Amino acid sequence: MEREREAMFKHVFLTGPPGVGKTTLVQKACESLLSSGVGVEGFYTEEVRQGGRRVGFDVVTVAGERAHLSRIRDSITSASHSRQEPTVGQYVVDLPSFETLALPLFRNMSDSRKVFVIDEIGKMELFSQSFIRAVRQTLDSSSCIILGTIPVPKGKPLTLVEEVRSRRDVQVFTVSKENRNAILQEILTALQKCLNQTG
Repeated sequence: MEREREAMFKHVFLTGPPGVGKTTLVQKACESLLSSGVGVEGFYTEEVRQGGRRVGFDVVTVAGERAHLSRIRDSITSASHSRQEPTVGQYVVDLPSFETLALPLFRNMSDSRKVFVIDEIGKMELFSQSFIRAVRQTLDSSSCIILGTIPVPKGKPLTLVEEVRSRRDVQVFTVSKENRNAILQEILTALQKCLNQTG
């Protein structure tokens, strides 16, 4: 029986190609959890568009606070951009902005009856060593359930993403255009099992 308990999943992650609807599913799952009385903290990554064109990404907390994660290079004034800032494709990553908003969320996470949202563990976020440490500590914490998203493997493997994918206490759902409308209930059932274990 004890061995069975150890084999149970503790965290739920969604993966799938960009734009397939992972963040939308995470937001729907959070709404459902909140309406059933489960505490939810953490953050999402949202596209920022201007005139129908994507110009970057913001990190947005479950509570609604927002900060820049990245902007395309030509939308940034040269005065505010140093050449040292990390980039992913055409996007310049604003690490100070991301860390100022996201890192305190990890430090304040203590209640075992809460679900902690990390959307996402991706290339931009992984420029932050503090973020990587915080994610590892939270994954190992006995008091926390994570609902997160990770990208599909492409190009050079991302170390932390592969760590998450291979953990025995992580259940990974692959989201596709075919299943994205039907998979929400499975995700919620998996999260409820995790919550019942910690409760």
